[in-house]
Amino acid sequence: MPEGPEVETERLHEAIHEELEREGGAFLKRIALTTAILAALAAIASLYAGATVNEALVLKTEATRLQAEASDQWAYYQAKGIKAAVAEASATSWLAIGKPAPTEFAENQKRYKTEQKEIEEKAREKEHQRDEKSAEADHLLHRHHLFADTVALLQVSIALGAVAALTRSRFAWLASMAVGLGGIGLMAYTFLK
Repeated sequence: MPEGPEVETERLHEAIHEELEREGGAFLKRIALTTAILAALAAIASLYAGATVNEALVLKTEATRLQAEASDQWAYYQAKGIKAAVAEASATSWLAIGKPAPTEFAENQKRYKTEQKEIEEKAREKEHQRDEKSAEADHLLHRHHLFADTVALLQVSIALGAVAALTRSRFAWLASMAVGLGGIGLMAYTFLK
């Protein structure tokens, strides 16, 4: 004697499958597929967002180092200017007492002025390099923001996909797709820019 009622499970399984298909099984599969694609694209955009911000930070650090080197050059420039002024003042004191100034004062003053020009060129070159690094970093930060916005749009799209799956709402799924296409468009724009 059987312990429980015999139910033909194969037929029951087929009936459940048919009911799911009728109730939206194919629709749920479409939602799952599109959501998975959007999640993969969001992951890619997130990686690029992280990479661009890291690269921008490295460039900003490099720009800061170059600024410090330029500041050092300007301090050196000022020191040479002070030495030239001291040499000129020394020569003037000799002239004030009615004696000719030793030639080394004029030679030193001339040498300091020449050295100042070389130092100024180095300082300006460091500032130019700093500006280039900073501008490149700013460009990367702008790209980072675009990738971050892409990730946000794709995440909203994924959330709408989950709502569509739970409620079996075609409107929610279409909204998910619309927001997702916006995210994909922004991602493409960022890559091409």
